[in-house]
Amino acid sequence: MPDRYVLDFEEPLNKIRQKIKEMESWSEKKPDYAIAEIKRLEEQEKRLSREIYSNLTNWQRVQVSRHPNRPYTLDYIDMMMTDFTELHGDRYAGDDPAMVAGFAKLDEYPLAVIGQQKGRDSESRVKRNFGMPNPEGYRKALRIMKLAEKFSRPVVTFIDTPGAFPGIMAEEKGQGEAIARNLMEMSHLGVPIIVIIIGEGGSGGALGIGIGDRIIMLENAWYSVIAPESCSTILMRNTEKKDMFAESLKLSAPDLKKLGIIDIIIPEPVGGAHNNPKMVVKKLKSEILSLLKSLKKLSPDELVSSRIKKFKLLGRWSE
Repeated sequence: MPDRYVLDFEEPLNKIRQKIKEMESWSEKKPDYAIAEIKRLEEQEKRLSREIYSNLTNWQRVQVSRHPNRPYTLDYIDMMMTDFTELHGDRYAGDDPAMVAGFAKLDEYPLAVIGQQKGRDSESRVKRNFGMPNPEGYRKALRIMKLAEKFSRPVVTFIDTPGAFPGIMAEEKGQGEAIARNLMEMSHLGVPIIVIIIGEGGSGGALGIGIGDRIIMLENAWYSVIAPESCSTILMRNTEKKDMFAESLKLSAPDLKKLGIIDIIIPEPVGGAHNNPKMVVKKLKSEILSLLKSLKKLSPDELVSSRIKKFKLLGRWSE
């Protein structure tokens, strides 16, 4: 994990933490004073943390979703599942490390698991293409989904991408077609699909593995057709209005739950999922198991019919 990473709105907390470190260096000279002061500062830090994180703006949530210490797809698989066997290649062009896919067990449920994966350091970020899949990644994901359907295994997907890779080579290989095919195929897949947005849910890159029977979203994740700063750049020719567009896009979990786009919000600890991953995993695993239990009761036709109906209703409104 990287060293402590400080977001701009966390700067007041960082100043308190620096004072705590200073007091720790005083512990040998004036132990009684240092202990009392450290205790006071730690209580102040907790109080301020709760205050800050209970009133986050949408743009601040976007920043938290990008925190480099935040758990990624492989972290959740490792913490929640057993017997994970990763499969590689799309059987067309090659493999895409930005998309991981394979089979695992979640307690008594054998299932297919798919997700975008970011890197922790410079080397792994380049290898994983910063979590931005190429067409090979979406085709690999679809290959695993079709295998899951063949062997009657539920599918669990983890979304965490700023978007599909927009490079020339990706377009030449059919990026749009690969994502569109996944949308069509996932709509008609005859096994339960649970989608989990764990960090960034950017554009078609997220939607390419985002069609499911139930959509779960972590409290500080975001899900939108475009990132706030990209929206600001297109409309205003700079990123200065990213805060405003983050609110307008309604990209946060509470916004999307209100609009009926997602089904379940997983609360995060104060400071974000990276501050207590085990707590998040416990809640997330409980929700997945509960959903699998109910969805397994439905026939393939019932699943497909319900899923198509769910997505057809998105965006409808009345005055």
